[in-house]
Amino acid sequence: MKQASDLSGQADAPKRAPEQVMRLSRMGCFHQTRLSFMRVLLRRMKAAGWRFDRPVWRIDAKGVGVATYRAKGPERTYTLVAFAHDLPADLRSDRVIAEAWDSTFTLFDGEPTEEDLTRLSAHVPVQEAGRLSDGEFVLSRANRSVRLFEHVVDALSRGQQPDPAVIEPVGYLMRTTAVYGSGKFGAADREAWAERPEFQGSFQPELLSVWLIRSFTIDLAEHMAAMRAPKTAVTLKPDLKRRFGVGNSTGLGMAPFLLNHPALIHAWIDARETALARIRAIETATTAEQDMFSELVKRAEINAKNWTVDHPGQAQKCDGLREDFKVLRKHLSDTALSGSRPWDALYQWAETALSLEGQEQLVSLMLEPYGALIDDLALGMSADESHLARINGKMTIASLRSKLTEIYQWALSIDFDAQDAQARIWYVSEEKLEPRLGERFEEPLEPYEQPLAPGRDAMLALAALKNFDDTATVAEFLLRHPEYRHTVRRLQIAAQKPYAEIRDNTIASEMLPIDLLRCKLSFFGATKFDPRSDRWVRITMFQGAPFPDELADMDPDDLAYPPLQ
Repeated sequence: MKQASDLSGQADAPKRAPEQVMRLSRMGCFHQTRLSFMRVLLRRMKAAGWRFDRPVWRIDAKGVGVATYRAKGPERTYTLVAFAHDLPADLRSDRVIAEAWDSTFTLFDGEPTEEDLTRLSAHVPVQEAGRLSDGEFVLSRANRSVRLFEHVVDALSRGQQPDPAVIEPVGYLMRTTAVYGSGKFGAADREAWAERPEFQGSFQPELLSVWLIRSFTIDLAEHMAAMRAPKTAVTLKPDLKRRFGVGNSTGLGMAPFLLNHPALIHAWIDARETALARIRAIETATTAEQDMFSELVKRAEINAKNWTVDHPGQAQKCDGLREDFKVLRKHLSDTALSGSRPWDALYQWAETALSLEGQEQLVSLMLEPYGALIDDLALGMSADESHLARINGKMTIASLRSKLTEIYQWALSIDFDAQDAQARIWYVSEEKLEPRLGERFEEPLEPYEQPLAPGRDAMLALAALKNFDDTATVAEFLLRHPEYRHTVRRLQIAAQKPYAEIRDNTIASEMLPIDLLRCKLSFFGATKFDPRSDRWVRITMFQGAPFPDELADMDPDDLAYPPLQ
């Protein structure tokens, strides 16, 4: 597609300030974009000509057995090993404490032998109770969406296609309850694959696994339909088949990630904000770019209409988003995008005309026509955080005090002695070693509190600095107050990386963990964000994306939103 090339005004379109972007109310409205990791993965594999097949399929009529899915790249091969189980309905649970699942998976580095499959069959189905080797990169499990899975199998077995109206509200046949990587349970550490070109960026092995799991879920349903009625069963039509993604249930275990990885979060958000700034700096939009944007607005509106949730807060945001699309369409009909700096003008209009949900949806849509301009930013969406652990002890107290006041300006007006301001407490459960959120004044949890309240801790550190001269050093301060080492470290990271720190109170009574989850999952590329409470959520991954046998002939980015009928 023809690309606008005049960036002479880029300096006049700066990136949005951290004080604006890094508020939980806005972060909890982020949408997937061209820079989301699922889409980066598919673009990369398509460009490199990856090939895919299914070497092993040993699944019986009950849907029990083993299958493998092989992905062959220019330099390496990876294989998803899938184990299918006959799970009684009373054992099916999305809880992390579950001990049995409909299916379990691992991503194998290379092509497994029969000996490998035998070894993995003893460990993968029991998940945490087993042990992987450094030849496996990912461990995962999934449960069926019982109602939809049976609807699809039943329809196909009778020679019919399943009802799209039944498919769309759910959007998946199975949902994963965990996708573990980076050294968990004996799997390979991130260092083993971080330098591989095919995995540049973040969470690429995990998302390759999920994409291949998607194929397995479809194959399993079609296989069981054929076993049920060999003479009448049919397979899914391609257009309908692509409306199935992979579901995921995610809870508090993921929520502190944004706080624990400040440099990485900066890399993600800085790339997104840089992309937006580049586009707002474009002087003119071509007719092709305007047409593409207008079509995507219509397709995204379909997505918003199909986005149904029960959670009151998200339901209200979805209702607002649908109204935002009406306002946006009217504005576009009244105001052409052919003027000077059209995207900057459109975004500035949106800041007062649309809700936060609508503003962030617009940001996502504005990026779509400009892959040639922004896709390179995906290569920088990772971070080596090891060198950031060292604190600069030579920093002066004057500088430390100034930076604390600047970066944590938002916290200066909060009374952290008030119960509402410190109502919550982050800790790690003894049973599952997973992050949890407790009530400070109702449970005896303070001895186990994790350092996940940067705003409060920054204010405590600022108070402790009153006894120190401006010319003293951070080293002197920390010798007397080692309890603030984590605060100083965060401050020094955020001073270099402005999007590293959330500008909100993460232990307040009104804080919603699902805002943290939404932000992270948007960078994965998740859709159908469906909170089941304020603390856990269901999403859909890869809905609309091509399957392995389609990737070479389809544009994965063209399928990010439902097609127009």
